[in-house]
Order: sequence, then C-alpha cells, then structure tokens
Amino acid sequence: MSTTKELLKKVRKIEIKTRRLSDHVFGGEYHSTFKGRGMTFSEVRQYQFGDDVRNIDWNVTARYSEPYIKVFEEERELTMMLMADISGSEFFGTDAQFKNEIITEIAATLAFSATQNNDKIGLILFSDEIELYIPPKKGKYHVLRIIRELIEFKPNSKKTDIAMALKFMRNVMKKKAIVFVLSDFIADDYKDTLKIVANKHDVTGIRIYDAKEEHIPNLGMVQMEDEETGELLLVNTGSKSVRNNYHAYYRGRVDYFQDAFLKSGAGALDCRVDESYVKKLLGYFKRRG
Repeated sequence: MSTTKELLKKVRKIEIKTRRLSDHVFGGEYHSTFKGRGMTFSEVRQYQFGDDVRNIDWNVTARYSEPYIKVFEEERELTMMLMADISGSEFFGTDAQFKNEIITEIAATLAFSATQNNDKIGLILFSDEIELYIPPKKGKYHVLRIIRELIEFKPNSKKTDIAMALKFMRNVMKKKAIVFVLSDFIADDYKDTLKIVANKHDVTGIRIYDAKEEHIPNLGMVQMEDEETGELLLVNTGSKSVRNNYHAYYRGRVDYFQDAFLKSGAGALDCRVDESYVKKLLGYFKRRG
C-alpha cells in the first residue's frame, strides 16, 4: 500500500471518529461555551405585545405610523486557533497511544466542532520554532488538511518553546480568537507571555501526558536518550536520589503549567493518554458554559 493511501486511510479513520464526537457530543457544548462577539442588527419587524420597547426603531415607526422594532441576532462567527506541540517529547507513549496521536484526535474533534458552528480554524505546529502555520479558514476540506498535517508533519527540531509559539500567535491573530494549546508542557518560561496573550484571546491549555513519565522505574544502570536533545545519557535508576530528582523536576513542570494558566485567567485541563479525552473536554465545556 502506498504512503499516500496509508495517510488517507489514517485521515479517514480520525475523521469518522472525531466527526461523530463533534456531531453528537461537542457541537452544542462548543456553541454554548464559546459565544459570538455580541449582537448584530438583523432586520426590523412590526412591534408585537411583549417586545422590549427599548428596541423600537423610531425612524421606521414614524414613517409607517405604527411601531416597528429592531431585531438583533448573535454575531456567531469566531476563529479557533489550534496550537500543537510537535517536539520530541510528544512521541512518547507506553500505553495504547502516543501523546501526539491524542493531540491529533483532540485537535480534530475541536476543529469539527468549530466547523459545525461555521467558525474558522487555523493551525500552528511548533517546537522551539514555528514548524507550520495554516491561516484560519472554514470548511471540511480545510479541517482534513489540518488533520493530514497533524498526522504526517515531520518537525525540524525536537525542542520546545511555548513562549515563542504564543508570541507568534499573538502577532498573526489581530482579532480575538479561541486558542487551544496542546502540549505536554514539559517547558517553562512562558508564564509572562501567556498572561499577555490570555488578556486578549480565549486561551485553553490541554496538557497531554503519560502516567509512566512521572517516575523513573528502578532498572539499575540504563542508557536513556533525551527526546528533545537527542543526547544519550547513562542513568543510574537504582539511585533513589536520581529517581527523586527526576520526579521533582517533572512535578515542577506540571505545577508551573497549572500556576501559569490559573494566574493568567486562561483555562486548563489535564488529559492522560489512557483516559477518555471525551469526558475531559465535555466536563471542561460544561464548567465553562
């Protein structure tokens, strides 16, 4: 089977799964959670008993010698920006799926939910550089392109720089957008940038992680490769202090993520690779809605 056929098969599989979720589960929740930018004038019609007198259009009323009111409707169109971390640490997984596979599924589900509401969707793939930027557009074929890039894109770098990615997003998105940052957030020094970005945009951080990352098991002397630098290290996992230091480092990144998003006023949720992201997203939407 050719690579193209394999890729199309993968795209189709993700489309079927995530479209079903967005159609039956998330569409309504997404709509009620992320409302439009306000009310826009739609039309005038004759006044009916019970209408708000503050909406009477006095010019039209004077012209026809009977009361007419202005009808407003919600200005719905929004822009969603998906920011996906594709650095080396995302290609980790000890259970059923790698972190990058979960990122792809969540991004696809969110994109189809936005499409249902006729919103635009854009994509930023980042490492410690902007690997790919797809400007926001509407439509199913645009979403399928986003899924294809999430599946097959090969990054230049394995490192991570969340602050740089947020700055880029701020520069390209002049109007307020719904922003989802999908990463394991094994990074720091992004708190200040996040605060500036969250002041203008509706930002949510989705931390995708594998439970096995939190602790190093006691396996004696083990050669390990740093997924982001490619450096090979000989690690004595039999040492309790080595295991404790690693755990402290990992917990520090998690605490930094939670503190940064909480203090910036952005939304945040954690999703383990072997958990249902459906339940996590639904719970988050309901709390916000």
